[in-house]
Amino acid sequence: MIDEIKAVARRHLAADGANLSLRAVARDMGMVSSALYRYFASRDDLLTALILDGYNALGEAVESADAAVTDRAQLRARWLSATHAVRDWALVNPAEYALLYGSPVPGYAAPQDTIAAAARTPAVLARILTDGYTSGAVTGPGFLPSGPVPEAVLADLARTRDGIAPGLPEELMHAGLTCWLQLFGVVSFELFGQFNNVIDARAEFFDQQMELMARLMGI
Repeated sequence: MIDEIKAVARRHLAADGANLSLRAVARDMGMVSSALYRYFASRDDLLTALILDGYNALGEAVESADAAVTDRAQLRARWLSATHAVRDWALVNPAEYALLYGSPVPGYAAPQDTIAAAARTPAVLARILTDGYTSGAVTGPGFLPSGPVPEAVLADLARTRDGIAPGLPEELMHAGLTCWLQLFGVVSFELFGQFNNVIDARAEFFDQQMELMARLMGI
């Protein structure tokens, strides 16, 4: 029953965005809305379940794509495989991607138990960079910022680094975070229509952007 409720809710996400209504879900299932509360106490609980499913599905896709590169020393191949898995998953699941990376849902605050699921994808990308640094294949970013990184930003980078990539120098963490942002920025621009009348060769453009990001990280 929980799986069926979530399947109906995903159809509503695709049709109506994140403006999810338990009453509408119950109506589609031929139930009274009060019966739905036995499974999800509120709309936010149902949203959280969908968000956890989305993060875990994306994380699994990216982890599998990275693991498919059997020569673990091939860092660029791992990066390209993992980043293509993000785009592929997003194109197949645009409503779920929008729920994870689109506009915040008014009145909804994600609970702490979404953090581990949300970290699965960036952890893979950080692991690729960390493996390169640990092996000596990556000694530093492909190119550095034109000026010094502000101390407050360095502190943020160190805190983030300690959570997913202990031992990675701040300048590499900076490059990795920049590439992570570019990855999701390109995917979001494609899904949300910002490339309309600008970029038609979207797969080719994505390939070029991810190659550029690999060079930025020095892999």
